[in-house]
Amino acid sequence: MTIVVTGAAGFIGSNIVKALNARGETDILAVDNLTRGDKFVNLVDCEISDYLDKQDFINLIGSGDFDGEIRAILHQGACSDTMNHDGKYMLENNYQYTLELFEFCQAEEIPLLYASSAATYGKGTVFKEDRQYEGPLNVYGYSKFLFDQVLRRRMAEGLTAQVAGFRYFNVYGPQEQHKGRMASVAFHNFNQYRDTGKVKLFGGYDGYADGTQSRDFVSVEDVVKVNLYFLDHPEQSGIFNLGSGRAQPFNDVAVATVNACRRHEGKPALTLSELVQQGILEYIDFPDALKGKYQSFTQADIGKLREAGYQDAMLTVEQGVDRYVDWLISR
Repeated sequence: MTIVVTGAAGFIGSNIVKALNARGETDILAVDNLTRGDKFVNLVDCEISDYLDKQDFINLIGSGDFDGEIRAILHQGACSDTMNHDGKYMLENNYQYTLELFEFCQAEEIPLLYASSAATYGKGTVFKEDRQYEGPLNVYGYSKFLFDQVLRRRMAEGLTAQVAGFRYFNVYGPQEQHKGRMASVAFHNFNQYRDTGKVKLFGGYDGYADGTQSRDFVSVEDVVKVNLYFLDHPEQSGIFNLGSGRAQPFNDVAVATVNACRRHEGKPALTLSELVQQGILEYIDFPDALKGKYQSFTQADIGKLREAGYQDAMLTVEQGVDRYVDWLISR
């Protein structure tokens, strides 16, 4: 039976397809929107059984074409642009589409693993999967929050099959190049350094010193491993934070990125202060457009993920970025 991956040509989706291939799985239906055709490169070295446009897929589901044909759906497809304020589009694309997949999966008793987001927490300081800590700051976060609320209600009524939502924190890693300005800090740091020999970070804001705003940066390698763990454990349902469980400052990402590049250049590693002193790391004024809409600190409480049985250690920024830079340079 077929495994469906939506957003399959995207960042996390294509990494999931590759990981499924590594397990010997090739009966994979890749679903995406390739209006922006450059994403196809993420699937070139993947083995899939078929490709469908996201609208064609949902239409065929509605007409019963896939009844009895699907083993599981890993739903990664969404608009993740936090600066897109088109609420009608966001709710149709992120909320309504997920709801239709959910109803189909429940009717057919098919596991559904889907991408939620840490954006559901907004400016909160506690990142725990509980309604009291949630308050999205943008319509993207709200579109994810809205479906999480549906899942909570339906879990209370009783599910017919597994449904697990993953609140992704700041994911970075291979195959995010098509995301443009929404790509990770590590990706932008790498390209800045390679193009100009410098990296620029936001200066102090919100009580934080230069470059010390901190996020939970999680490698796409760990994100994929968690998705496959839940695919193997269909008894586990719920909403789960998916981060590293630690907060690290943007300075750490810049230092790790530059030093990984310097390693390839045959140069010694530098400390943060040395990077600043030599003008390799610069700080720019915090943008007015982001003030009041910016998460200065995130750190996933991954206790619930651990309780579900996932025990593998998460990569640190230093480990994950080092591996990511190796991949970027190999392209």
